[in-house]
Amino acid sequence: MFKRSFSSKDRVGKATRPHKKTYRDKTKVKMEESLDSPPVGSPLTSPIVTLVVGHEKRLFAAHEDVLSRSAFFDAALKDQFLESSGKRVDLPDEEPEILSCILEYLYKGDYFPRLLHNKRRNSWELENAQDVYKTGGRGSSEATFSHSGVGCDLLRDTVVYCAAERYGLEELKRLALRKQGLQSGIPVDVILRSARFAYEHTPDTDSRLRAHYLALIIRSRKTFKRSGTMQMEMEAGGKLFFDLFVAMSNHIDDVVEIGFVFLFF
Repeated sequence: MFKRSFSSKDRVGKATRPHKKTYRDKTKVKMEESLDSPPVGSPLTSPIVTLVVGHEKRLFAAHEDVLSRSAFFDAALKDQFLESSGKRVDLPDEEPEILSCILEYLYKGDYFPRLLHNKRRNSWELENAQDVYKTGGRGSSEATFSHSGVGCDLLRDTVVYCAAERYGLEELKRLALRKQGLQSGIPVDVILRSARFAYEHTPDTDSRLRAHYLALIIRSRKTFKRSGTMQMEMEAGGKLFFDLFVAMSNHIDDVVEIGFVFLFF
């Protein structure tokens, strides 16, 4: 039906003003239009792939060209024929929450909570997911999540880093490590458990995440020294604590060397 562009009057004679679209409304419409009608040849026009995730077999969907930015998914999809049911990738050992982070990164270049630059302070910080007014209350900005495979809480950014290693996403590894460096107030047991997870799911040649944990433990050595959890973990042994011993020895050597320099000057 044809809609008039001018005001109409109701039965009591009051003019009804046409609804004015806010900037937010206009932006939303543009986004919806771009999603409904993506340009031909863009990643959003490629076939949809079904992802079956975890032991509960939760279903996710993503565009093939977007997934193919990952070397892992590119290899998994390359040899599949496009049938009426579409292509499918099974990820039985993946955590749904972590895959959600992976997909968000592939589509948007970041995952929640986003890494934001504070221009006034010229520093980086994490988006506050608890601010309902700004974010709509979406998600959680807590540093940890319950990992069903481990049965305990782990640092989310560590698990994202390890997933990025598996999926061949080097830039995501750097992003996850940068985000984890902004977290604070993490309990000792979570740090140690996450460190073990990092060692188990990264190759010996990938030292970035491992070095992060070694430095974190050394900086917090007074807290760890009082921790019964730390004592039990060290008694269990493992490569983590050999690396920690080497790192702490090097740290002590550096401190002693600096002391000698000041002594002579």
